[in-house]
Order: sequence, then C-alpha cells, then structure tokens
Amino acid sequence: MEQIVLNNGTYIQISVSDEQKLFARHLVNHSVIHHHTSNIWDKNTDCLAQTRMMRFTGTLGEVVFADCYHLPRPARSFGASDGQDWGQDFLIRSDTGDFAVDIKSMKRRSGILARDYVLNIPSSQLHKPGSKTTHYFCISFHQSETEGTIASLLGFIDKQALENGEIGKLFRAGTKRVRADGSAFTFNESTYEVLFSDIAPPVVTNSLRRIKGFRLCQLK
Repeated sequence: MEQIVLNNGTYIQISVSDEQKLFARHLVNHSVIHHHTSNIWDKNTDCLAQTRMMRFTGTLGEVVFADCYHLPRPARSFGASDGQDWGQDFLIRSDTGDFAVDIKSMKRRSGILARDYVLNIPSSQLHKPGSKTTHYFCISFHQSETEGTIASLLGFIDKQALENGEIGKLFRAGTKRVRADGSAFTFNESTYEVLFSDIAPPVVTNSLRRIKGFRLCQLK
C-alpha cells in the first residue's frame, strides 16, 4: 500500500465514531470492576477521582490507533488480565525491526496544537523494569461542536532518544513549572516533557486518508 511521508510538525486529524467510543467504554467498565491495580495518577487525589475518564481516554486511543493501521483492537482496557501490559499496547513488525508501541492519549480543548505543547511521560514509567516499549505514539482528543469527537494523531517518540537526552527534558519531583498563561504547578514525580515539535509524524496510508474527517494539520 502506498505511504505518504509527512514533514516534521505535521499531524493528522480524523473523526472518532460512536462505535469506537462505545467499544472503548465497554472495555473500561470491565476494567474498573475487575482490574484492581494501581494507576500512575493514584498519588494525586484529584486525578484518582477521574480514573474512569482517564482509562477511557487511553483505551479510546488504542482503539483508534488499531483501526487506523489495521491492527487487532485491544481485548481489554488497562493492559493484560492483571492490568499490566509492560508498555506494549501494540507490537509492529517490519523489515527494519520490531516496534513495541505504547499509546499515549490525552484530552485537550482544541485541535489547534502548537509546537511548544508537551507530552508528559513519568520517569518511573520510562525506566520501569521489564518495560518492552520502544516507541510512544501520541494522540490528542478534543470535542468539536459541529464534528463530534476528533482525534489528532501526532506521531511517534523514540524511547531510546528520550532516555539518551536527544529529545525531551527531565523535571525532577518538586520542580515548579510555569505555564505559558502564567499559571504554575509542581511536579508530583519526576517527569519527562517532550515538545510536540520533537514528535516524529505518523505514517499516512491511502486507507487512513479515507477515514471520515481526515485532514492534514500543521503545528502552530
């Protein structure tokens, strides 16, 4: 199948179907009931109350990624039967090697994304013993008044490049961070920030271009 190579700073937007959201919701409901495992956000009581929504966002990202690239959908939410998938949501085999991909999904208010926006990856997750992850894939969701739920496929982050300091920046636990709007927060745990501009763009196939709502966008 013909592939179209994007330039850095280009991302894809597609529409998310009601069926995809329903499928993800069913998986999350099962997960919340049966997967009594800790979440990386449990230390933050504000986030703990949002467990169902956070798992839904993560699971929906996996469903969308699978459908985009003709991969098997996840059979359960939040990892394997014990809640652990060792950072390998998908194993992609190619002529150049095998890629263990961990999907990173987030919600934003808008699909207009900027180069200085960041994806946060906890240090404990990046360096977790037994992790199989070789790459992260970043997806951002937002709600459109006219088009419903939209997924922005930002692309790949090479885990080794992040570990080697080629991309990203590590902020130690307790570091105070000032946002662009002047508001501030403190990191509860050591965290890597990766600029959207450092994310390698996704692969575009002809089948992906036929998905409803497909459009190519540029980071601001």
